Amino acid sequence: MTDATDDAVDDTLGGADPGVGRGLLDTEMGPSGAMAHLYRGEVHRMKLWRERLDRTTNWAVLLLAAILTWAFTTQSNPHYVLLIGNLAVGLFLVIEARRYRAYDMWRSRVRTLQRNVWALGLDPTREPTDGWRERLAADYYQPTLKISAEEAIAHRLRRVYLPLFAILNGAWVVRVTAFSSVSWPASAAIGMVPGAVVTATVAVAFACGLVVAVRPRTWRARDELRQENLRSPHE
Repeated sequence: MTDATDDAVDDTLGGADPGVGRGLLDTEMGPSGAMAHLYRGEVHRMKLWRERLDRTTNWAVLLLAAILTWAFTTQSNPHYVLLIGNLAVGLFLVIEARRYRAYDMWRSRVRTLQRNVWALGLDPTREPTDGWRERLAADYYQPTLKISAEEAIAHRLRRVYLPLFAILNGAWVVRVTAFSSVSWPASAAIGMVPGAVVTATVAVAFACGLVVAVRPRTWRARDELRQENLRSPHE
């Protein structure tokens, strides 16, 4: 951008902050209109995949409500319907984890542009990330997933599905203990499978999900709001 153009930008802004906008339309970045359209398109695509995540969560919550309502309607309704609900919610978890991996791919592009283009345009004193153009260009040339399936499952367990599984399994425990004419563990039996075996299987499955969700890891999905302290450092 030439000095005359910089002066024109400053005059348009009324001289309030001469740094605002400086470098945002740098000719080295290529056509400014193309960059703006590119960013708008990436934000739109990220928004669509965010909505797909929410839709899957809504399906899981509706299914959970329906199963709980039916399981406690009468005492004659079998308790294993709650366990079938665990399998169904687990299927939604797998679907949502796959969608989250795609969502993270588009979100990472948006964050790259925000960090290295728009943030620098608003505050030229900041430094861009080394090699960000090459990495972004490579990702446009050949899109790749940024996180593993196990990390995506862990993220969705933490945010949504671990509480859903806890509600289902807690309701199952109440159903086979307080709402059964047979004492536990016999009340947890399913057909020829002893109640102790069913109970152990449920406990192990929930423990595995808990380990996946809370085990220490290096998160590859960057700039997610996982920390308790979300206050801006400038406040």
